[in-house]
Amino acid sequence: MTLTFDIKPTTNPTSDQERAAKLANPGFGRVFTDHMAVVQYSQDKGWHSARVESRANFPLDPAAAVLHYAQEIFEGLKAYKRDDGGVNLFRPVANAQRFWNSAERMAMAQLPPEVFIEAVEQLVRIDRAWIPGGEGSLYLRPFMIANEVFLGVKPSAEYIFAVIASPVGSYFKGGPAPVSIWVSENYTRAAVGGTGGVKCGGNYAASLKAQAEAMAQGCDQVVFLDAIERRYVEELGGMNVFFVFADGSLSTPPLGTILPGITRDSIIKLARDAGREVREEPYSIDQWRADAASGKLKEAFACGTAAVISPIGKVRSASGDVVINGGEAGPVAMGLRKQLVDIQYGRSPDLHQWIRDVK
Repeated sequence: MTLTFDIKPTTNPTSDQERAAKLANPGFGRVFTDHMAVVQYSQDKGWHSARVESRANFPLDPAAAVLHYAQEIFEGLKAYKRDDGGVNLFRPVANAQRFWNSAERMAMAQLPPEVFIEAVEQLVRIDRAWIPGGEGSLYLRPFMIANEVFLGVKPSAEYIFAVIASPVGSYFKGGPAPVSIWVSENYTRAAVGGTGGVKCGGNYAASLKAQAEAMAQGCDQVVFLDAIERRYVEELGGMNVFFVFADGSLSTPPLGTILPGITRDSIIKLARDAGREVREEPYSIDQWRADAASGKLKEAFACGTAAVISPIGKVRSASGDVVINGGEAGPVAMGLRKQLVDIQYGRSPDLHQWIRDVK
């Protein structure tokens, strides 16, 4: 399926001087570009009214389904400025497919992947000047909400798909310095048969209480354990997690109740390309503590689109603290991070054909 996007440039663009000031220190998710891409859906028309227009508020009825029954999904990907001035997208096809899968699980209209990618590319083209240089990037947030007006528990018959963009710096202040995480023993993120593998807002809303607890304990992030035995490590509040062992192998929790991260999948492929064994298997918090104490575990790191790779230096819990690799960033995590970032910015060969050049 293809749609022709009606391009309506804003009549009040941000000046070059104001944009430069905003790009000097954009932070993360606080500054937004001038435009957004929008596509609408209704049962009688299907997907229609594709357009790029000035970023603006949506008119939403107080009875819009998303406000009451939380039919909402989203994605996150980035556009990177190459040294030659070109622009790369990293694995947008994977994002489009995950968006399709999320919509299916949430009983929402499924957006054809080619429309998803076209919307993203159109927005990148019109707001190209907002892509920061250096290690910055343009964070793209495609999302879909249910906007049918009704009060009743059923799938919506109408949806709005949109893409907005935010120039960003490093996700964590100070860059990829080791982070500390808090083990949540009171809250769980997802259960078998639930929406743990779906990128929907409800998953993140449910993690906020635990994240607040982590911050109150002086930690950067929270890590969740499985909902049944409360033993096995699953994922952080917004990132997947990896473990690096003395024999050079890596392990990561298996899919099922965790998000199938695109950065996670990329790391698995890059590590295996290098000849490392990568296991997708359950790993308990008790084993984590024991392996860190014995020296069997050499590194642990979190990964995701926003943060790329963040080494884990300390694990805190009510049962005590564990320091990993002396609290320092490890060579495997940093090596994988550099390899991945170099591919994203076009500085290394793209052997897996992950890069999409935005013309």
